[in-house]
Formats: sequence, structure tokens, C-alpha cells
Amino acid sequence: MIDYKLITYLEQFVTDNRKKLFQKVLNERTRHFTVAIEDIFQPHNASAVVRSCDVFGIQDVHVIENKYRFYASNKVAKGAQKWLDFFYYKKRDTNNTLDCISNLKRKGYKIIATTPHNESCYLHDFDITQKSAFFFGVEKAGLSKGVMDNADGFLKIPMVGFTESLNISVAAAIILQNLNERLKKSDVNWQLTEIEKNIKYLEWLEKSIKSVKKIKEHYYSDIATQK
Repeated sequence: MIDYKLITYLEQFVTDNRKKLFQKVLNERTRHFTVAIEDIFQPHNASAVVRSCDVFGIQDVHVIENKYRFYASNKVAKGAQKWLDFFYYKKRDTNNTLDCISNLKRKGYKIIATTPHNESCYLHDFDITQKSAFFFGVEKAGLSKGVMDNADGFLKIPMVGFTESLNISVAAAIILQNLNERLKKSDVNWQLTEIEKNIKYLEWLEKSIKSVKKIKEHYYSDIATQK
């Protein structure tokens, strides 16, 4: 249940430009596509992927930690992590990759492994109408067998040089930029619902206000008094 009166109350503590920016960004956000990163141990790469997700409108990021701990460097991510929703899979003695895949499939996502190998679909041929989760792995080892065995499809970027792979952060940026551009030109219903937008708008307002806890306490105190 969204407290619209709370939204109105908190808006007075945020500038008009900030509120307009929130609305503009929310209108560009999507959950039609999502990103999953598996065991990315280099903070620079992980942070760059997070930044690309924000820049190209991906709201949800799924983080798999089987071997390595995920860390987003604010210096590289530029604060992008503050505005995204993260889902972590990091239980001990558990195949966190399979947990992530199961969760995403339950939500209706196709599991798409980004890899230059196998019978991968070229980026420009990818069917953007399907709700998809794009999995990215480390540059040398690539994605795990768990992802490769359970993927619904494979995706690759056309390359014409001697090297056969790109740094993960570069690959993610190219893929997300291409898909984002094509998605917005399509008839796909890719935007967040109005309820989702309002939920995020409230969260972002709270993240932008200093001493928001005290301000909310005052708000609820006033409501209790009015009753």
C-alpha cells in the first residue's frame, strides 16, 4: 500500500528540479530486461556494469556470489548503485547460480547467457519482445556451467578482430545500449507500472532527504494527533 500523502509531505523537502529528474528517470526505467552478474571479483568491472545498468534504464541487478564478493566502487559507479534494486545470491553451501536462475524463471524471464561461443544469437538479431535476464561472467573463465546448461538462449556481440572477447564492462554497455535503443522504438510494454514508479519515487525521495527518519516520525505523529 503506497502512502500518497507521505509522498506529498516529503516532496516539500526536495527541489522541483530533483522531483522532475526522478520522474524523468522513472519514465525510462524497465524491468522487461534485467542483468545478472556471476562472481565478478574485480570491483572496477562490477562497478562499471552497475553504472551501465543505471545509464541504460535497467532497474534490477542480480548478484551471484559463489566464489567472490561483489563490491561496487562509488568512484567508478558514480553513485548509480543508490538508485538500483539489488538481489543477492550468496548463501553458503548452495549453488547460488541455480537459485538466481530459478528465481528469474519464476518471474517469467528467459535466461540469456552472454558468450562469444556456442550457437549464440548476434546482438542485432536478438528478439527484444521476450522478457530477458542477461548473465555476465568474468572475462577469462566466462559463465559457469550452471548458467550455460540452463540458459534459454545465448547472445554475442559481432566482432571482427583477432581477439574473441570483450571486457565484461564493455560488453555489458554495448549490449544494454543496443537493447535499450531498440526497446524504446518498439511496441513492447517495457516501462514500470504506475505503482512501481510510485514505490520507487517514494524510496528516492527518502534517499534524498537528510534526517528523513525524524521527518517521517513527525509526519506519523501529526497523523496520530489528528485521529
